[in-house]
Amino acid sequence: MSAAELLRLEEITKRFGTTPVLRGVSLSVNAGEFITLLGGSGCGKTTTLRIIAGLEKADSGRVFIAGEEVTHKPPNERNIPMVFQNYALFPHMNVGENIGYSLKLKKRPKKEIRKAVGEALALVRLSGYEHRRPSELSGGQKQRVAMARAIAGRPQAMLLDEPLGALDLQLRREMQLELKRLQEQLGITFIYITHDQEEALTMSDRIAVMREGLFEQLGSASEIYDRPRTAFVARFVGNANILSGAVVDRKPLPEGGECIVFQHPAGRERLLCPAGASCAKAGPSYEQGQKITLAVRSEYMELSPAGKDSSGEDRGLAATVTGKSFAGGQLRITALLKGGGEVTASRHGIDSPLKIGQAVRVSWKCESHAVPVED
Repeated sequence: MSAAELLRLEEITKRFGTTPVLRGVSLSVNAGEFITLLGGSGCGKTTTLRIIAGLEKADSGRVFIAGEEVTHKPPNERNIPMVFQNYALFPHMNVGENIGYSLKLKKRPKKEIRKAVGEALALVRLSGYEHRRPSELSGGQKQRVAMARAIAGRPQAMLLDEPLGALDLQLRREMQLELKRLQEQLGITFIYITHDQEEALTMSDRIAVMREGLFEQLGSASEIYDRPRTAFVARFVGNANILSGAVVDRKPLPEGGECIVFQHPAGRERLLCPAGASCAKAGPSYEQGQKITLAVRSEYMELSPAGKDSSGEDRGLAATVTGKSFAGGQLRITALLKGGGEVTASRHGIDSPLKIGQAVRVSWKCESHAVPVED
């Protein structure tokens, strides 16, 4: 275990009945890191968190906290509290009693408990709320009290199981910033789970995308978004078009790297691999005629009237506009590629001169934004 490493999972497996939930996951989390487990329902996020907390036993594998193996230790010996979506506040206790309850169980002096409660409330910006009941609080305030209760004992890490899922959109966005501020101020390791990609990209130092009990990809927000390793990650995080075709030409670039010509049933387009880019590292393995799958984000996709481009080249994929819709401040245009398959292009604004049924040429703004991925 490295000096900075706080948590390590080694080959954790878990089955419920005959159904495998975790298939040998391993993970290293550094002290002070905000890491998010991102994935759809049933992918194993919550089970992973519960095994870290000691609320669930793994079938095999080991759990280490601060260099000590805790695989078989109960939750109260791990000092890693868990914050749930439903707050789990005691309705018959006031805010101060809720926050200080775990410290009371540990038989801490009353003066120490009062001080810890006051400090925790100040951190979550609820000073003066000690005597209110949970029923007198808003959803956001209840979540802050749940956070205050977790941090009152000064844990080395916190586990958060979709804590913002019950809040409305605007409040959830405000709380995302609050949680990140709190985590940075305290320097506590946060292990957070969500199915909301925007939440993960906004808050995390690293993101572990989960699929069917495995980590599909682990990396920073920019790595996950700009350099997805698989088609699943590209589709799950952001809006990506997945295009399958073949390499039909390769040309070295004067500044290093190379330009790959991508052949799709609907036409040809370039894939630019600058020196040092992720595609350049894989580039030398590409052979003439080799099949390749690309992920292109919808915001990098361009649709223009059919015909040659401004340089006079006959390039791009032939398609027909099939729909236009406005959502979240962006106009989305869908087009059906020649030979089948649909693509989406998005741009800021509320309209486009392109018409439904119009023949268009599909290309991407910067060729380096077309990323090779595994199927």
